[in-house]
Amino acid sequence: MDLPLIYHPDYSFPFPAPHRFPMDKFARLHDHLRATTVLRDTNLHSPERCSRDLLTLAHDADYVARFHDNALDATALRRMGLPWSEALVARTTRAVGGSLLTADLALQHGLACHLAGGTHHAHHDFASGFCIFNDLAIISLSLLASGQVERVLIIDCDVHQGDGTASILQNEDAAITVSLHCENNFPARKAQSDWDIPLPRGLDDAGYLHTLEQVLNYLLPIYQPDLVLYDAGVDVHQDDALGHLQLTDAGIAARDHLVIDNCLGRDIPVCAVIGGGYDSDREALARRHGILHHSAAAIWQQRGLG
Repeated sequence: MDLPLIYHPDYSFPFPAPHRFPMDKFARLHDHLRATTVLRDTNLHSPERCSRDLLTLAHDADYVARFHDNALDATALRRMGLPWSEALVARTTRAVGGSLLTADLALQHGLACHLAGGTHHAHHDFASGFCIFNDLAIISLSLLASGQVERVLIIDCDVHQGDGTASILQNEDAAITVSLHCENNFPARKAQSDWDIPLPRGLDDAGYLHTLEQVLNYLLPIYQPDLVLYDAGVDVHQDDALGHLQLTDAGIAARDHLVIDNCLGRDIPVCAVIGGGYDSDREALARRHGILHHSAAAIWQQRGLG
C-alpha cells in the first residue's frame, strides 16, 4: 500500500475575497498531489465529521454549541477571524475528523499525512487566528482517554507558537507540547509550552535545521512517545506573508525528512498535519504544503512501510 493521505472536498468552499485566510489551498493541494501521483484513489482516506462529544474533550461545551448554532458574539467572531457559515461548520468539524483519522492510520501503519489540520491557536473556550477547534489537543486527549497511547509528543514547527495547544494541555502530563516558532510574531502574548524554542527573525535553513536536530536528539529519547503529532507549517518559508523566517523549499523538505526520519528510526509513528501557510500565489502555496507529502512518500518507500 501507499502512504495514507486524508482529505475531503468540504475542506475548501467558496469564500469571501479578498481574505487573508487561503481557504482554497486545501483543494489546490489535493489537485497538486493528484497531478504528481502522490495521491491516488488507493491511498485516499475520507474522514467523518468530528462529533460534539469528541470536541468537548478539549473545548468548553457551551463554546462548541455557540459555534455550531451561529451564536458567537461580535468579539468572538473577530477573534476567530473567519465569517461564520454552515459550510464553515462542516469544514471545521470534517477537518478535525480528518486529523483524528490521520492519527489512527499513523498508529496502524507508522506514518500518515493530512491535507489539512494544525489548528493550534484554538483555545478551550474561544477561537483565535483562524483556528476554531484544536485538532492537536483533541487527538491527544482522545487517544489518551481510549488507552491507545500512553504518551503523545507534539512537535509544532509552524512559524507561530502553538499557544492554544499549550494552554489546553498544560495540565496533561502525558501530552508534551514542543513549539519551534518565530519569537517576534503572532501571538503577541505567548502561552507556556512544555518546551518553547523561540527563533530569531531572519533565521535561515542552516540555523533552523541545526536547532531542530538538537531538539529531536534531546527530546525523543527522553519521552519515547507512542505517537508524534507533527505540525508541518510552511509559514516558515522565506516568501510567506506572515512568517519572518527565511527557509527555502529545500530547507522545508530537509525539516520534514529530519522530523519523520528521526521518529521512524526510533519506531515512533508520525501523524503529520499541514499547519499554516500564507501566500497570494495559491498554486505556489499548494506546492509548498505538498513538500510534506512528497517527503513523507519518499520516506515511506525508502523504509518499505505498508
